[in-house]
Amino acid sequence: MPPLTLLPLLAFGCSVAAFSLALFVFPRLGLLDFPERYGLTRGRIPYPTGIVALLLFLCFYTALAPHSFKTLSTSLAILILGVFCFRDDRTPLPAYVRIIVQVVVALLVFLGGARIFSFTNPLQGIVGGPVFILNRWLVDVPLFGSLSVLSALFTVFWLGLTINALNWFDGIPGQVSLLSTIGFITIGFLSASTRVNQPTLALFAFILAGISLGCLCFDFPPPRMLTGDTGAMFFGLMLGLLTIYSGGKVATAFLVLGVPLFDFVLVIGRRIRKRSNILRGNAEDEHLHHRLLRLGWRPRSVIFLTAAIGTVFGLSALFFSTREKFLAAIMLFLLMLVLSVYSRSKKQTANH
Repeated sequence: MPPLTLLPLLAFGCSVAAFSLALFVFPRLGLLDFPERYGLTRGRIPYPTGIVALLLFLCFYTALAPHSFKTLSTSLAILILGVFCFRDDRTPLPAYVRIIVQVVVALLVFLGGARIFSFTNPLQGIVGGPVFILNRWLVDVPLFGSLSVLSALFTVFWLGLTINALNWFDGIPGQVSLLSTIGFITIGFLSASTRVNQPTLALFAFILAGISLGCLCFDFPPPRMLTGDTGAMFFGLMLGLLTIYSGGKVATAFLVLGVPLFDFVLVIGRRIRKRSNILRGNAEDEHLHHRLLRLGWRPRSVIFLTAAIGTVFGLSALFFSTREKFLAAIMLFLLMLVLSVYSRSKKQTANH
């Protein structure tokens, strides 16, 4: 396997070259965004270029990963997600179609071997034993043997959470690219550490970091392109998958992706409390970045805030024990609550 530094640098270079080409090709194919939908007066820019990141990673993945059913099912899942997201970016699909596609994608990678059979209990000694066992309720499936229903449900839930949390957080160009880069680098170092010792997984994480960093060079405000749901959902899927492949490092992902994940939870909570459709937003339950922008924050300032939080808590995940990660997650949630109250109180003051 090539060194961890060579291929990620190559991935970054290929990413910059591919997105540079997209700036030339997409307009000629009519693949431009729709600024009029959001009341923007700027010119149209290439969209959704997230398909470029997805296809570029598939080239690296299929070339480097062992030829196996796991590689085939993962590649197929990524491709299916990309095709439907690309279609959705051009002409919006019904919410139920997007959910069905995400479930199919999660089940595909589960059947291919992306499974969590257990994860460490952060409340050991207070609630339950040292681990939560998911390898229960086994069902015999032809060609796949005995599969755990609990593990399948958790995989679908976890991947659905990371996919949608990152997608919903894509309100400012560059925000998802930067946060994904931080997440991929963190998981890469974790996978390369002696605790996990999965150099191949670390390599793919760093390759993804190179691709997302190349993307950031083009969609950081003011953006020259937009990745769309295609890019956000692809990065969300890969961050979720990497945490499963690294041995169920869910706590690490919660710290790295804490801002979009907890923002996702808070928004859903507000919609449930108001008895509104959880899949359809409104002006009163906007995401944190929307609220901060309304307060007068610049897009770059919002991005740097979320990136700083993700970096601090993500780096802590490399050194903390499971219980310490749990406590850090509580601190992060409290921080998100403070930011939520800050943005809400300021907004109300401004309205008065």
